[in-house]
Amino acid sequence: MKSNKNFFKVILEPDEEVGGYVAYCPTLHGCVSEGDTAEDALGNIRKAINGYLTVLEEEILAKKDVFIYEVAV
Repeated sequence: MKSNKNFFKVILEPDEEVGGYVAYCPTLHGCVSEGDTAEDALGNIRKAINGYLTVLEEEILAKKDVFIYEVAV
């Protein structure tokens, strides 16, 4: 059975100015989230990554003659 899980490195930092935590995914430019706790921030960045990838795929598929391939690295 194929797993649909992807793994991304996420940076989690305390927000010194307003409190809580900021999480971002360096692989996905501009994909940032936050939360009151580290757990909240990680949960929120998971949602942000999922949304980012969904929109990216929709934008790519809207282009003519574009194909998506999965490659192992």
